[in-house]
Amino acid sequence: MTKAKYRNRLPQMHGKRFITDGGLETTLVFHEEVDLPLFAAFPLLETGRGRDAIDRYIRNYCELAVRDGKGFILDTPTWRASQRWADELGYSRDTLKRIHARAIDDLFALRAEYETGASPFVVNGVIGPQDDGYNPSNFLSVNQACDYHCDQVEWFTGLGADMVSAITITYANEAAGIALAARRAGIPCVISITVETDGRLPSGQTLAGAINEVDAITGAYPAYYMINCAHPDHFMDVLNQGGAWKNRIGGVRANASRMSHEELDNSEVLDEGDPQELGAQYRILSALLPNMNVMGGCCGTDHRHIDAISSACHHAVAA
Repeated sequence: MTKAKYRNRLPQMHGKRFITDGGLETTLVFHEEVDLPLFAAFPLLETGRGRDAIDRYIRNYCELAVRDGKGFILDTPTWRASQRWADELGYSRDTLKRIHARAIDDLFALRAEYETGASPFVVNGVIGPQDDGYNPSNFLSVNQACDYHCDQVEWFTGLGADMVSAITITYANEAAGIALAARRAGIPCVISITVETDGRLPSGQTLAGAINEVDAITGAYPAYYMINCAHPDHFMDVLNQGGAWKNRIGGVRANASRMSHEELDNSEVLDEGDPQELGAQYRILSALLPNMNVMGGCCGTDHRHIDAISSACHHAVAA
């Protein structure tokens, strides 16, 4: 398959169900026993062994998507590949740009190998927060966030990514800044927000408030929003409250564990939860979120969880 600029502007290629991968970093650390300083996976792209580990990981999900006739979001392993984290790891801007190109090229090769008419693949440039994804201490203004994240957004745009996604975003200003950088570059963007056990962002803002604020600042530029890095139990009650803002949520990437972010940070073992139970909860989420057509996992999830989610939501559609 050839590169398809902006994949018909998404979402998600007009109502098709898509899956994502699970928790890349937790799978590499706990299942593959790969050392990830600062929880950053992008340095693996600098070695043959590292690229092989990421390739093996992604292929599990490619095969699952094709088997189930679902689309697949191919994510770059670049959640920690912005300049703040790269500086701490000793990577120059030029090296970082080269790593982004390698990440995109690898995903286009996988798409060419696996994509079918029934299973379209979307190449997605992943952007992470400038500060901690659970408990930020440094809060950027909208303009500061736009300036900080513009390099990654522009690189992904120039390299031919179909979209960019900001993952584990903890406050509205950074989300809005990333969306404005994407709007300036002309590439579709997704904002994926993390919430605490009370369903609020780590900043204390409500999910509805954050989505409405980002839409107001950006002219509703994000193609859709997602919730990620939280267990469904942490935000199900919020979704039950209703509101038009729910129509802007197009996907969920939940954690396997019910632990709080603080508990996860301090845990030395992986809480994998129950894949079948998580799949059943996604079936409930699909009824609560009328526009949810992207389903995947975050911390603690692997191909078993995504398999269960895909199966449960397939049956929900059939029913």
